[in-house]
Amino acid sequence: MKNYNERITIEPGKRGGKPCIRGMRITVYDVLDYLASGMTENEIIKDFPDLTHEDIRACLAFAADRERKLEIAAVL
Repeated sequence: MKNYNERITIEPGKRGGKPCIRGMRITVYDVLDYLASGMTENEIIKDFPDLTHEDIRACLAFAADRERKLEIAAVL
């Protein structure tokens, strides 16, 4: 998912300005942490029915893009 900007939002007053999913209080970090702990997409969606598979892919794309930007910054 290249265009994660439609799903990942950053609001200064919400969750300390951390990237969240579609304005909800679920952060990208939360989803990535669940995935890293071994939860499947379906398990995450079962626990958080407002999330979709596209939301989870947007979190992964956001993290990949952030990592790519860190890599580029390190080269400069």
